[in-house]
Parts: sequence; C-alpha cells; structure tokens
Amino acid sequence: MNIKNITTAIAAGIIAMASASAAYAAETLKWAHVYESGSAYHVTAEWAATEILKRTDGRVELKVFPASSLGKEVEINEGLGIGAVDIIYTGPSFVERYYGPIAISDYPFIMRGYDHWLSYRSSDLFKELSAGYHDATGNQVMGLVYYGQRHVTSNKPILTPADMKGLKIRVPNSPVMLMFPNAVGANPTPMAFSEVYLALQQGVVDAQENPLPTIKFKKFYEVQTNINLTGHILNSLLIIASDDALARIGDDKAVVQEILNDAALKVSKEINQSEVDLISWFRDQGIKVNEVDKKPFQDAVKPMLTGKDVPYTMDHFERLGKL
Repeated sequence: MNIKNITTAIAAGIIAMASASAAYAAETLKWAHVYESGSAYHVTAEWAATEILKRTDGRVELKVFPASSLGKEVEINEGLGIGAVDIIYTGPSFVERYYGPIAISDYPFIMRGYDHWLSYRSSDLFKELSAGYHDATGNQVMGLVYYGQRHVTSNKPILTPADMKGLKIRVPNSPVMLMFPNAVGANPTPMAFSEVYLALQQGVVDAQENPLPTIKFKKFYEVQTNINLTGHILNSLLIIASDDALARIGDDKAVVQEILNDAALKVSKEINQSEVDLISWFRDQGIKVNEVDKKPFQDAVKPMLTGKDVPYTMDHFERLGKL
C-alpha cells in the first residue's frame, strides 16, 4: 500500500471513530428535587433514569439530584429557565407564580380523593392547563404525580378550626398554602422544606402539614405527638422539563415522555397505598392519629375558593368539580 493509500485509510478510520463516538455520546440531563434519597420520589426517578438509558441505547442519561442538593424548590424552578437544571419535581403551588390556573388542584378541599385525582390527571382540563403553563414558561409538563392528602401535625389534638386559632404552622412558601391556615385563624409561617424538622424540634413553629408518607420519611413524627387527619389539601407534583433540554435529546423526546409518565403513575400508586398503611404504622410508634370531622374546616375555606383572589376561572372550577 502506498503512502497516499495509507494516509487515506487512516483519515477514514479517524472519521469513523469520531462518528462512532458522536453516536454513542450520551446527552446528560440533570433532574433536581427536594426529597430525600430514600423517598419513593427519588427511587422512582432513579428507576426512570435506568429505563431511559436502556431504551435510548445510552443516548440520554439522567442524573438525579435529591434533597435540595441543586437548590430549594423556588431555586430549582428558576433553574429551569436558566439551564441550571433540566427536569424537576415541583408542586403546582410553586408554579402558580408563573401560570396561576395550573395550581387549581392544590387548593383546599377542591379534590375529592385519589379517584378524582386520576380523572383529573387524564382530563382535557389538565392538558389545557399544562399547555397554558408551557406557553407562559417554555417548560413542558411531563407527568402528574400523586403526593397525597395533607394533614396537620402538632403537639396537641386539632379537631376543630378553633383548635388552630393562633397556631404557628409551617407552610411552603406559596400563596395557595396560605389559604387554609388563614381561613381557620392560624399563623402560617413559610419556610423551606429542609428547615422544618429543626424548626419543629426547637419550637420555632408549633405545627406543620404534609401527607403521611412525607411525615414518615422526613421523620416529623419524632418531634410532634399528634397527627390530625384534616386532609385539607390533596397535593400533586409535576414533573417538568425545559424546552431546551427536550430539544437536546431530539427524537428521544417521545421515549423520555413515555417513561416519565409511567414513572409518575408508578410512584402515585405507591404513595396512595402507603397512605392507607401508614395510619396503623404511626399508631404503632405511639403517635396519636386523630380522626377529624372535615366539614367545619371545609365550611371555613369554601368562600375563598370562589373569591376574586383565586388564580383559576370559574369555568376551571366547575369543570374540575364535574370530573
């Protein structure tokens, strides 16, 4: 073989190697959230990452960052817009500041239970609200996750709205979370999720409210003696990806969308079942789990749900009620 042919062969080999490297180079997406690494949310996100890597033949790699390691909830929402993160779990109440109507499902007593939530998840209403959020932000809703019914923990029984009067209760830093405590005369105290345990332990706040699985994995029962089954909010999480991230993965977007949607339903079923199981578990730990008549609490909140300050329309409200 002459020198010219050798040179040509080497060049062809280099081009082939470069092409192979490009073909197999993974596009890495960062998925950030505020939940502990042992939580069902993180475990399911890791499952989704494994599935996506496998089903895209290594072209898309998800790296999951739990426990506020890339920022607290407000910060990771902002991070989507500047490219600091690519995918997040976040509550509808946190995206209310970007597109108000999508927070409707998080308003007090507006959801009737898990079956109603499933109907909403697959409804045209949810699709429309997700499209409105995308138009406002350039971020895409990839799935809706059942987070559970929120209950108040405290160091005393809370059985009526009067029991909450003046109670200093931690709530997430979002407008919708203020409605319930304000309606019953409590003293809502916004605070980052990562700070709640210590605040309860030190008496900075008297109470907090979260679903039973969250109360367990954040160990709030260690520093509170009563769980009061107010069920005042049925919470969801959104899985959201930025348009920029989705553009980078090209044709693999459909696979990623499918797996994230499957992940959302997978963890939702697990959380719903754990709510049922945890009541007896908490009682076995010596925690007082108090049954609550919800109607007086519902009556206190009801006028606010159709007032002028809600971010959704009455059409949204009525359509959700009919699902």
